[in-house]
Amino acid sequence: MVTLVLCEQELTSGILKPKHLREALSALRKDGYIVLQNAIRDRNLDQLRKRMIADVDEILRLQDVPYQFNNAHIQQDPPPFPPYLIRDILVNDFVVAITQALLGDGLHNSFYSGNTCLPGTFRQPLHVDVGQLWPQLKQATPAFGLVINVPMVDISPQNGSTELWPGTHHDTTRFVDEEDIKIIAEDEERWRAHMEPIQPTVPAGGIVIRDIRLWHRGMPNHTNTPRPMIAMIHYIHWWQTTGPLHFPKGTESIFANSPLRTVAKFVDESIEYLGNNSKYDYSPENNQ
Repeated sequence: MVTLVLCEQELTSGILKPKHLREALSALRKDGYIVLQNAIRDRNLDQLRKRMIADVDEILRLQDVPYQFNNAHIQQDPPPFPPYLIRDILVNDFVVAITQALLGDGLHNSFYSGNTCLPGTFRQPLHVDVGQLWPQLKQATPAFGLVINVPMVDISPQNGSTELWPGTHHDTTRFVDEEDIKIIAEDEERWRAHMEPIQPTVPAGGIVIRDIRLWHRGMPNHTNTPRPMIAMIHYIHWWQTTGPLHFPKGTESIFANSPLRTVAKFVDESIEYLGNNSKYDYSPENNQ
């Protein structure tokens, strides 16, 4: 597992050393993910963490709780208004330097949500968010989408760090148009025969970047505290995204002066964010 620990010079300047940029690009191309430690310099992270953990109870009281596969994992949007909007998360200079180098100019983000691992023993099925662009490819294309995961707490196998399967972004058996994103048992065992999955340990303030085609799954949280993690997706310029994210007017400067374009609409009205999501591939049998 490649982990970059940013030095004081990088943290002060906001600019990655060329060596670190090369290492990050190499890891993303080969393994499909990279871990950046201490990439978030903003001290308001604790305030956002407390709000997201408090929001879990509100989400669990919804009529349609957005369980993802089973009762141990929910989709959770972070609050999209001050004081919880953090530039170091939304347009992190180090992350954007890496994703722009891999995806090119015109990269954009229209996803600002997350996944929270609740205390429990259930794991998600192994799955892929998006497969290859076309079926029957002999070789995978270069990256076209990168998921940016920002843990709100220290994450480890103890509290449900997401399981990642290195190299599976090169697998050409899954493609975009498939409805079922789950990986069948035979393919799981095929990959396990030569590459074991990993669960990274990442302190709060770190960031995980992964190729959107990488196989992964949510794992059990053996603690008594929810494990929230924010997710964004940086797409290549030609990728068609969904409707804009909503943020309050007056927050435009948070997203300015970055090569990353956030597909956003800035509005006057209050923004509802806790009830935006729905269950995914959920049934009671998944909890037995």
